[in-house]
Amino acid sequence: MEQALAVLAATAATGLLVDLVRSYRRRARPHVQAWAIAMALYASASWLLAIGLIFGWSPLVFRLFYGFGAILSVPFLGIGSAYLVLGATPGRRLLEWFSVTGVFALFITFTAPLIAPLPDSGIPAGSDVFADIGTVGPTGPRFYALLFNVVGTLLLVGLAAWSAVRFWRTNRRLVAGNVLIVLGGLFPAFGGSLFAVGDTSAFALSLFFGAGLLWAGFRVAGGAAR
Repeated sequence: MEQALAVLAATAATGLLVDLVRSYRRRARPHVQAWAIAMALYASASWLLAIGLIFGWSPLVFRLFYGFGAILSVPFLGIGSAYLVLGATPGRRLLEWFSVTGVFALFITFTAPLIAPLPDSGIPAGSDVFADIGTVGPTGPRFYALLFNVVGTLLLVGLAAWSAVRFWRTNRRLVAGNVLIVLGGLFPAFGGSLFAVGDTSAFALSLFFGAGLLWAGFRVAGGAAR
């Protein structure tokens, strides 16, 4: 069941990525570029999840899945919202910061030792594979997963709240689009909580619904930006 859900999530995320790339080619806008990067990461992580569930996990597949999905995708969603709500300069600075630190976080993810073998089936959790944050601190992938997701979620939620206050009277479509993007970004986090207690089907399903909500939010907010 989770294999089929993972493929559906990957297909939906890829469709959104294609839509964003086409939009950017028609008109180069920085928030669309940031969202395209986010969805490239989201779609890649979803396809890697499908590959791991169907064919089995290898260290390379798991490290890519963890780096793209658990660490990098949420911050780049927030960067797109920053471009849209705050403007080009704050968005560009966030993009530069996350690009540099993201490369370092991927390096850590690819060089960190695995403390346990990868399972033959199901979805391996970072807590089962990588060392605890208290043990390795900033030299462990779980530290960057926590840091990037907290910062990215704060960007998403904070900018949605800011856009609600700033644009409620003048551009409610932008407000609605940002709210949908927030829900799309948080849905996989909710699925991750269920995954932590052993419900892997719910995690794959949350990726699918997250991609759908993100697609709707990008459509609504992108139209509002015009």
